[in-house]
Amino acid sequence: MQSVTHGRLRAAARVSTLLVSLAFWVASCWALDPGSPASAGFVPERMERVDRVVLESIANGEIAGAVALVARGGEIVYHKPFGYADIDSQAPMRTDALFRIASMTKAVTTVAVMMLYEEGEFALSDPISDFIPGFAEPRVIVTDDEGQITGTRPATREIRIIDLLTHSSGIGYPFIPSALTEIYRDADVIDGLTVAERTLGDNIEKLARLPLLFDPGSEFAYGLSTDVLGYLVEVVSGQPLDRFFADRIFGPLGMHDTYFYLPEPKAGRLVTLYAHVAGRGLVESRGDEADLKIDSPNYPIEGARTYFCAGAGLTSTAFDYARFLQMLLNEGELDGVRLLGRKSVELMRAPRIDWDGDDRPDFALGFMVIGDLGTSDGLASPGAYSWGGAFNTSYWIDPAENLIGVFMSQARPVESDITDTFRTMVYQALE
Repeated sequence: MQSVTHGRLRAAARVSTLLVSLAFWVASCWALDPGSPASAGFVPERMERVDRVVLESIANGEIAGAVALVARGGEIVYHKPFGYADIDSQAPMRTDALFRIASMTKAVTTVAVMMLYEEGEFALSDPISDFIPGFAEPRVIVTDDEGQITGTRPATREIRIIDLLTHSSGIGYPFIPSALTEIYRDADVIDGLTVAERTLGDNIEKLARLPLLFDPGSEFAYGLSTDVLGYLVEVVSGQPLDRFFADRIFGPLGMHDTYFYLPEPKAGRLVTLYAHVAGRGLVESRGDEADLKIDSPNYPIEGARTYFCAGAGLTSTAFDYARFLQMLLNEGELDGVRLLGRKSVELMRAPRIDWDGDDRPDFALGFMVIGDLGTSDGLASPGAYSWGGAFNTSYWIDPAENLIGVFMSQARPVESDITDTFRTMVYQALE
């Protein structure tokens, strides 16, 4: 009797194992095929609200146009263009329009770093100075009660690769006001979007000689940490960052429209960059209207094409970027191509540091993560992770709902919360 019971238990365990394996196999088969809202669990009539809110944003002069994409369970159920790619010429927006995705570049750099980590090139706990010696023996600024720098002191420890992935390195951005803003500018450290004849390595080597805002690992400060990681990828791989991305990520994933600098035949698909200026409304950007300035609004179709900005430099389409997101939703694999192991993606989306001052860990390795739905100010799921770009682009990945969303527009500054409203409209349409 005992052997029969044990036999049944073993059989049940085998069935359970098979079911788990089948679940992972099904997940790995999620591709980006055409589908319909109804087949993917959306109420079609409620999805029409997405159209309404985007069209209202355009009619109100908040944005010139947009492309929105939603996929669930590997099916693209919504992929639409709205408005204009260029107002003056009345060029209509197209689904294959190219957008400057700015900080959505950071997720790609994070994947590149994790790929090299999986190959044993480094540990995430390694000091970055092991690969970029200029970061050895970092120092931290000392400030007075008014926030003025009075000196520097030795940091409690060196910057680790994991600190760069979580923006807890003590490195800021020149365009984000801090005690280091003037020091960055005096040292000619740039934010990264440039048509000048510069290189990522040159900028990071300058940055390495400067003090930090705080001890590594102790706080969150959004900054050039991801750009340092991009240079790490170059140093370890021996390839320029554009080649590593093309050979190891974009080519394998079939992302044929994602670049740092656009090939000439594709330049005509680049959406015009706009700025919302008080008293004038939406105007074509000169590149200097916002806090984040670029030296040419024609980036990325002109210039030296030598600076590969790991934190903000890519241009892409909604569809291309959706393929990248689907790979992450599939735990590192798409269409039979595996870039990362399942456990690496799990680590990437695990919240570990407080980024918004509420004392809860809600920032992971390059993403904002919803750890507790009760702390969210909008519709979402626990475990959903997301980020956006400075020129009004955004994305999210929701493993619980097998859902990804991409919104692409092109303006800064922008007087609109359309990226958040778009996400709300998608979630409210779920059955």
